[in-house]
Amino acid sequence: PGGHYRPPHCFARYKSAILVAYRNQEKYLHHLLYYIHPFLQRQQLSYTIYLIQQVGTGSFNRAKLLNVGVREAMKDEEWDCLVLHDIDLVPENDYNLYICDEYYPKHMASAMDKFQYTLPYKSFFGGVSALTPEHYMKMNGFPNTYWGEGGENDDIATRIHLAGMKIVRTSPHLGRYRVIDYNEVTEIQEPWRRPPSRHNTRKTWKADGMNTLQFRLLSRTKHPLYTKITVD
Repeated sequence: PGGHYRPPHCFARYKSAILVAYRNQEKYLHHLLYYIHPFLQRQQLSYTIYLIQQVGTGSFNRAKLLNVGVREAMKDEEWDCLVLHDIDLVPENDYNLYICDEYYPKHMASAMDKFQYTLPYKSFFGGVSALTPEHYMKMNGFPNTYWGEGGENDDIATRIHLAGMKIVRTSPHLGRYRVIDYNEVTEIQEPWRRPPSRHNTRKTWKADGMNTLQFRLLSRTKHPLYTKITVD
């Protein structure tokens, strides 16, 4: 209930919140839930899956929704780890542990099938990542000002470095992910391009993030396999 689980026969060593920014992607959601619950249970984690949904038909703001998710999830539990998860990615290797690195933010989706299981570029931080609440607050969370797709991952990677940390990566043989694709027309794959940056992160990161987060909580509902947080 509410997407919450703890192992019945042992004491879980780690508590992880799985945060998914969501926008009417029901097929993807069913696919992810089908795989992720047994996967996390095999790792004997205590966890909750949170879906953070934005109302209306305006531009999607993934980064701000994840900030909202962190703020709301921390009301429930002293989480050891915040796992920020794209809805269309499914892990392939059970040994890819959904726990945080003690010292630095961890990029977990280091080998995605759509990039031929390599990184598209050196500073890539998209897909699935794991940060402790301390890491998250140290970098002032994610930017609130990225409306529409793309770009925010590079901002986040820059923030990590500006906050005096570095990115650690899950090794590629463990960090393998399959991208779920329900688009019926398969487009010809072009080389993936890094989205152009629209922000001067060096100047904005301290004034745009968790310390300036504003939103209106509309509802918080427990569904059979996840907790849904709806915001304006």
